[in-house]
Amino acid sequence: MSEITSLYVHKVLSHVGGGVETRDLLEQVGVPPDDPIDPKLMVAADRFYDFFALVAERDPDGLTLPLRIGATMKSDEYGAFGLAWKSAPDLRGSFTRSARYGHVLGNAETYSLEQGSEGWFFSLDKAGSAGTGMLLSNEASMSSVMTICQEVASQPFQQLGVYFKHGARGDPAAYERHFGCPVHFNSGRDALLVSEASLNVPNKLGDETIARFFDQHLEAELARNAEPESLDKRVRLAIAKMLSEGVPTLSTVAGSLGMSARTLQRRLSDQGKSFQQLVDQARRELSQQLLRETNYSLAEIAFLTGFAEQSGFTRAFKRWAGETPRSYRLGAQPAG
Repeated sequence: MSEITSLYVHKVLSHVGGGVETRDLLEQVGVPPDDPIDPKLMVAADRFYDFFALVAERDPDGLTLPLRIGATMKSDEYGAFGLAWKSAPDLRGSFTRSARYGHVLGNAETYSLEQGSEGWFFSLDKAGSAGTGMLLSNEASMSSVMTICQEVASQPFQQLGVYFKHGARGDPAAYERHFGCPVHFNSGRDALLVSEASLNVPNKLGDETIARFFDQHLEAELARNAEPESLDKRVRLAIAKMLSEGVPTLSTVAGSLGMSARTLQRRLSDQGKSFQQLVDQARRELSQQLLRETNYSLAEIAFLTGFAEQSGFTRAFKRWAGETPRSYRLGAQPAG
């Protein structure tokens, strides 16, 4: 089950407009209303997203609610994870630690840092249905990342751009005023675009010795929280992100996860998995999601899932699902 730290629940509530009743929503999401904030207390991701959507409906300015939430986040509020971010030598170290240790904040969120033609994308992938609550959560997360970078960097931080998978929920200018840069919607990713120079800016309190201490603490916490399928999920997410450029190799995926190809192959074998099985599963899951949730043509979906030709995609999909992509799409449409 995908979970998220209850810290986010409290942050959402702390920014709701005055006079808005929320105690009932807090009880529904499973967080005791009168208990102190505990980042280690987890809530089911889907319940959190439903909670976020309901709060935004009640808030007088639901459009900017997630942006306001992100603008007040502090690194210390994230516990050891935030302290590791702050004590990393530079922002590159902060981002790579997020990619490695992000699951201590819940297994619904996976961060990654990858180079693009215009700079570096610090991306976030979340598990769960892509409903309104998840979109709000993604907006809050991108705002939080910007805010914490501004907090810890020793020089003024400004990302080059902000990217969202979803469309604008209101006036795009409101987003650009908040982030101070171009904001791209329907982009295929949830990410900040950061320059090479910004990644190399030292953190104000960067200290390699302290950072190593928190690394050890977070490694132990990851080990305690590890699920047998967590590596499986990370591999499938990494594969899915690369499919539009063709099917990635084992070594490419391993490198994106910070390990060698031999290590990844051994760890998958220990779980009774093979890399090819996960490639097939990632392609199947992504194709089904695109057929259900987008109007992309079958040729476009074939390309996005790593097929050179639509005919190859159709044959593979029939093997996976027992029906053609067109039939699957028609069956996934709501009745009426």
